[in-house]
Amino acid sequence: MGETVCYALHDAVALISLNRPDALNGFTTGMCAELVNAIETAHADDSVRALVLTGEGRCFSTGADLKAGLDSKPDMWARLQDEFRPPLQAIADIPKPVIAAVPGFAAGIGLSFALYCDLVVMADDAFLLSPFTTISLVPDGGANWLLVRQLGYHRAFQLSVESERIDAHRCLELGLANKVVPARELRDAAVAWGNALAERAPLSLAATKKVMRYAMDNQWADCYDMEAELQGRLAETEDMAEGVAAFFEKRAAQFKGK
Repeated sequence: MGETVCYALHDAVALISLNRPDALNGFTTGMCAELVNAIETAHADDSVRALVLTGEGRCFSTGADLKAGLDSKPDMWARLQDEFRPPLQAIADIPKPVIAAVPGFAAGIGLSFALYCDLVVMADDAFLLSPFTTISLVPDGGANWLLVRQLGYHRAFQLSVESERIDAHRCLELGLANKVVPARELRDAAVAWGNALAERAPLSLAATKKVMRYAMDNQWADCYDMEAELQGRLAETEDMAEGVAAFFEKRAAQFKGK
């Protein structure tokens, strides 16, 4: 796929790996562009029903590559808008579930990438970290939005300003992770989860992702209207007819995304 992002297919799952292990998978301009390309490749491949995003080596990602940033002193506003926003938006926009598989740790904007995925599975020795106040920066990559909505203001503020390491089991308790598995089983568990999701109706998964992400920022009535519209479309699909038939015939449904 590229020099800094690996792409592999495992049945119906696209495994996308950040691949700068010597730099703890610190994000660079090139990595952001390659990540967008990888997600778009998975989007265009009808055989792919789910994605797993992970990191090679010791961790998911240490965040932005600070050394590269200090060397070039980039415009941080431009970097956040032009480099980091496109891959984050691609995760939200792809109508397929994206699972973050977190080894080691996800810190800085790496935390944002992990939490912005649809589902999160962490190694039992992994942790999340928002270290921005230790270098006089503000949490970025949408971390403020993500943490406040999940944790509430007081807890999110404390965890961020104190730069607390949130271990995997605590993340599970707080709702920041869906599952915790032994570190040696992380990648296999994430891929297996993706393939299990691939057996479900892809149009239904896409619609559920769309309306739930919409629900994060909109009112009940607007979400209700979107649900009704999506439900009307889904009710006319071949997959819906297949799902109902399979239910009455007591067999596994064979969904085709039509």
